[in-house]
Amino acid sequence: MAVPSFVDRVTLHVSAGRGGNGVASVHREKFKPLGGPDGGNGGPGGSVILRVDPAVTTLLDYHHSSRRQAEHGGHGAGSHRNGAHGADLVLPVPDGTVVAEAGGAVLADLVGAGTELVLAEGGRGGLGNAALASSKRKAPGFALLGEPGNELEIVLELKVVADIGLVGFPSAGKSSLIAAISRARPKIADYPFTTLVPNLGVVSAGDTTYTVADVPGLIEGASEGRGLGHEFLRHVERCAAIVHVVDTATIEPGRNPLDDLDVIERELASYGGLDDRPRLVALNKVDVPDGRDMADLVRADLEARGLRVFSVSAASGEGLRQLTFAMAEIVQVARAARPRVAAERIVIRPPSADGSDEFTVTETGDPSTGSGHRGWRVRGTKPERWVRQTDFSNDEAVGFLADRLNRLGVETRLVALGAVEGDAVLIGHPDNAVVFDFRPGIDAGVEMLGRRGEDQRFGEPRPAARRRREIDEAMPERAEEEARADVAGRIDRARRGDGPISYEIGTADDPDLLDESDP
Repeated sequence: MAVPSFVDRVTLHVSAGRGGNGVASVHREKFKPLGGPDGGNGGPGGSVILRVDPAVTTLLDYHHSSRRQAEHGGHGAGSHRNGAHGADLVLPVPDGTVVAEAGGAVLADLVGAGTELVLAEGGRGGLGNAALASSKRKAPGFALLGEPGNELEIVLELKVVADIGLVGFPSAGKSSLIAAISRARPKIADYPFTTLVPNLGVVSAGDTTYTVADVPGLIEGASEGRGLGHEFLRHVERCAAIVHVVDTATIEPGRNPLDDLDVIERELASYGGLDDRPRLVALNKVDVPDGRDMADLVRADLEARGLRVFSVSAASGEGLRQLTFAMAEIVQVARAARPRVAAERIVIRPPSADGSDEFTVTETGDPSTGSGHRGWRVRGTKPERWVRQTDFSNDEAVGFLADRLNRLGVETRLVALGAVEGDAVLIGHPDNAVVFDFRPGIDAGVEMLGRRGEDQRFGEPRPAARRRREIDEAMPERAEEEARADVAGRIDRARRGDGPISYEIGTADDPDLLDESDP
């Protein structure tokens, strides 16, 4: 099987590195039995970055190796030691590479040396218990997990960045012309479709140096898939000018330079976007007597169309100097008018589930549990990230997740939509959602004393927490002269009837000791 030397379209699967896990650790030192939490954070995973490198001219490397993975972040450790950052994976690509999704949507057009595109960002590292400690949670017995890195499949498509594009029928002499005016050495033979890939050559004319590329395989119907032109027409898009290389000595019956030019122009018009490019016409092979006669015959007609015409011979070198200087003039004008392209850094971030940093709650028609309760799906950037970072084997970590979701307003939204205890709550994408049984009333509280790694709030009700929530919900509807204490008193009276407003702590009148059975 032939090994390709030029590849201008590949499908690439990239995976960013996973973030390292945080660690739950307690400082241990002689004579210091309560040293406090000292678990370090996990390091972020490496990102996958595309960078334009002028030394790279093909996508051949990614044709042979189409899956790329960045380095994972290191895990945290005790004594406040953070995990190492995962190394970024930088993939060099040619100038003029178009990055698109597998479905066809264009993500970026990489032009200019040094331009970077962050394809997949590395996952965040999880926080250690030292970073999770607070005035209410002094010694967390858990840490957060690292996030997985982004993964996506993309299509890289190369559009050669050349100043001049040579177009024409097969065997018109495009490759011979490039070989004659530059040091490029393309394959040259006396049969059609010898050139199967675009050839690039660097040409110097006076003080101007520019690049020339040919488009192989253009024939009638190329824009519709005939020949090879439909594969390579895109390489003309970035050219400042188009040079028609016309064979004046063809032996094929029914062909002449004017008809050949008209055919190629129709194909360029069908492809679109090239009407504003200056045109030059190179009547090639005038070293052949019949070719010179044909060139002299059609020159007047071509010039009448407003085209600059040059009689050239790639074999003898006749007319090549004039052609190269004419191309240099066009290149100089185009470069003067072209805006300066500065290297930039583009970052692709997956859109949030609801298009913002908030969250959405929708009722699902198929509850995940068989209890007969309704199901609810929660989507949003923050809730889904928090779920990915939670160690569900640790009750205290699950309690911390419940606190975060409650502070975000997820529980309040569920109650407002009619969720009841026992309903199934799914957080995340349908393919990998985490399912919870809805249990309202689990609030953040002071540091709980118990076995490390357990959250006692899941084992016993907390009436004081319910009372605080009731007060918070009633505050927006309070009268102008009412303070929080007045709202609390009004709620207590409504629960007890006409009982006393004042009470002794620990007695039967203490509202913090009221259970759910109280009227």
